[in-house]
Order: sequence, then C-alpha cells, then structure tokens
Amino acid sequence: MKRYFIESGTMPIHITEWGSENDPVIFCLHGLGSTSLSFIDAAEELKDGYRIISVDAPGHGKTPPFDNREDYEMPRIAEWINDIIDLLNIEQFYFLSHSWGSFVHLFYLKNYSHRVKGSILIDGGYQSKRHGNQTVEEEMAYYEKDFEEYLETWDEFLALVKSETQTWTPHKELAAEDLSLKKDNRYYWHAWGTTGANIIRAMHKDDVEDIFDNMPPGILLLRATLPETMEEDRKYKAERFQEKTGAEVISVFGASHLLHWDKPEVVIEEVKKRWPTEK
Repeated sequence: MKRYFIESGTMPIHITEWGSENDPVIFCLHGLGSTSLSFIDAAEELKDGYRIISVDAPGHGKTPPFDNREDYEMPRIAEWINDIIDLLNIEQFYFLSHSWGSFVHLFYLKNYSHRVKGSILIDGGYQSKRHGNQTVEEEMAYYEKDFEEYLETWDEFLALVKSETQTWTPHKELAAEDLSLKKDNRYYWHAWGTTGANIIRAMHKDDVEDIFDNMPPGILLLRATLPETMEEDRKYKAERFQEKTGAEVISVFGASHLLHWDKPEVVIEEVKKRWPTEK
C-alpha cells in the first residue's frame, strides 16, 4: 500500500493505492464521512491481480474541502473524478463505490460510461432522496451537528467505530485512525460538518432517480439487509432501481450499510468473478 498526493489545479488530492501499475485498475470512492482506507480489507485481498486506486473525496481524509459548495453538486463531482482519472493517465477502469460514493458513481456513468468497464455499488445509489423522510434542511442540520461531535479519548473513538461493524481486523484499525482528527486533546471526525451538509444539499438538488433511465447495462448493486427495521424500505427502493436501470441486485444477508466491512468476502468474490485480471 502506498499513499501520495496529486494536484488538480491548486488542489492536493490524497490517494491510496495497492497493486501493480500493470494490472487492471479498480477505482474506489468511499461514502460520506469515510476515507480512501474504507476499502482496505478488500484491497489487501485483491492487490495481487488489480491496481486499486482509492481517493479521499474533497473534505475527507487528507484532501481539503472545496471552497464553493456548488462544487459538491453531482455533475461537478463527477467531472472532478474524471479529472483524477486523466491525471493518473488511466483510459478505462472498473468502478467500486460505497454509499454516497455510489451516487457519484451513477452520475459519472451518465457522462463517462465509455471509460467504465464494470460497476459495483455497495449499498448506495439506489436510495432517492425524493422518497426520504427528512427535508434537505433537516438532513443538513443533522450532519452539521453529527460531524462536529467529539470524544475525549482514542479508546472511546475506536469503540464507536467498532460498534458500526460486525467484524474487526488490524486493517480496520488503520482505517479507524484515518477517520479521526486529534485537536485540543479531543478526537473529532476528520470530515467537518460543512462538508457533510454541502454533500447532502447536492444529493437533494440532483436527485439520482432522475438519471436512472440513463444508465448503461451491467451495474451490480450489493444491498445491505440490516437492520431489519430498514428492510422493507431498502427492498422497495432496490426493486425500483432495478426496474429503472436493469441493474442486478444481490441482497447480502447479515450485512449492514458498512457491507464491505461486515462482509468483505462478498465484495472480493464478486470482483473476481466479474472483472478479469487480464487487461
């Protein structure tokens, strides 16, 4: 694993990479509030056959936030991703994404599908904000508050991260460290509230359901099934997504929204089954 920066204009972009430059590329985009190490468990198992490039999104990890909130809007963030692909001299790639990253993934496919050889969405992209139970103002306020909260000790912070997943590995310990920001002897989330609010605003403004009819074939959605209280809603939204896009949907039993942490073996299996290691 290596970590480095590239520059787009004057903006430094932090990248985590595994594997050989001669292997097929898997580009990874994490969810809201996470970092490029979100995919570490799967990447460590796949690095012998693929070049895996995972990016810290703007305002996450070591990539600074955008100056203008409009830059978080879906068409613009998709263009930002395309600029990264150009900077890395990649012609075509496989796209693996989680949660909010999967919403961006679909907007990327709308304009740049010719560059994507295969798409796997991890519990994201299918949940239209139009059918949610919060207004944009309510959801923005929630993330502004949630991302600004802190814990007094590292042990408390680590325990909170562990509580979000059913399995734990030394690799996840590194990912947890990436999620924290120590300031004044307190442990904050690395992403600030304004970043979360700006992203939520963008997701409401450019609702993903409006582009379902513009999707290319071959998309796979790996859908969480926990908690059970969300199953009916997830099932309805996934079926609607499947109907509109023609995507394949696999319900991963025993997996929460952090599906790639709970069941990394499922992600690994689907990647190996669908994406050849030969260029």
